[in-house]
Amino acid sequence: MLRAFLRTAARARSRASRPARDDDVLLDAPDDRLAPALVAAARGEHAPAAALLAATRENTEWEHRDHYASALAAFARSRAEWLDGWRGAAPDDPDALLVEGRLTVDRHWDSPARAELLRRVAPAVTAAAEAAGSDPVPWRTALDAARGARAGHAEFERLWAQAVRRAPHHYGCHVAALEYLATASPGAHRECLEFAETAAQDAPEDSLLRALPLRAAFTFLTANGDGAPAGALRTRLDAAADRAIAVSAAQPPADPWPAGLRNLLAYVLVRLERFPDAAEQLRLTGPYVTSFPWDRDADDPLGRFLQVRADVRAAVASAPGTAGPGGPRNGRGGRVRPDDH
Repeated sequence: MLRAFLRTAARARSRASRPARDDDVLLDAPDDRLAPALVAAARGEHAPAAALLAATRENTEWEHRDHYASALAAFARSRAEWLDGWRGAAPDDPDALLVEGRLTVDRHWDSPARAELLRRVAPAVTAAAEAAGSDPVPWRTALDAARGARAGHAEFERLWAQAVRRAPHHYGCHVAALEYLATASPGAHRECLEFAETAAQDAPEDSLLRALPLRAAFTFLTANGDGAPAGALRTRLDAAADRAIAVSAAQPPADPWPAGLRNLLAYVLVRLERFPDAAEQLRLTGPYVTSFPWDRDADDPLGRFLQVRADVRAAVASAPGTAGPGGPRNGRGGRVRPDDH
């Protein structure tokens, strides 16, 4: 099945120059580095996954390492034989420990007893992070575990300090901190925006962290129902989207790596009723759909994406003075909302 999936992905990339049809769309597709590791894992082999994560660690590719570890842990939730074999063969391997830690947190996250379960495993997750040297990615897992365990501010700040000491611009750790702030202080959305804006301003030009305000905008919009605010707050949300548009523009079109950013960006742009801009991001996304953020509104994220995409195209086509996805940008008009279905 995975081999067939990879062939489909290859065909989709070859058609990247034209708009994706519904039957071309792929949900949570792996990139060319991750795909072979998943194929091998499906056969019970861990060596390709081990080689992939070792390369990200040795080359300090922290964003890729975070993404690949999360994807491998997600795969292990239903097919863990390869990970069990890896842990048995190399019990102290930092890459195997990283995946196992992520898997442990993910498995407990959906439990009604989440807080209690995560309190039990948090010390082991933190100990694994402390043993990982300069790697910040296990600290992202430790931060998520602390949030799920409802850790106090002092404990979370201690973990946060360890994470940023290792990698001050790691996107994943900042997302974990942003989500903690939003959970610990409901209604403090301006503070979340300020945190994200400061991190983005300090980040290198080519850093994914420059798009962190988009995540804060998403948190605000999904917590405040339909519509978008006016005035100064609306200006900040538009600025967050514009930052993310610039980050997206620096990435190749129809590529699985920036798909997560572009799916989230399209979602936020639709909520801001910037339909021409949303249409452009949907064009750049090509066939690559990610479950997040569409699973925020529906149990069928792929179906939700397709419906919103159709509505965006209809809104752009019917708006006076527009020329479709390739036409004028920075539109603010429209009538369709992503929750109107």
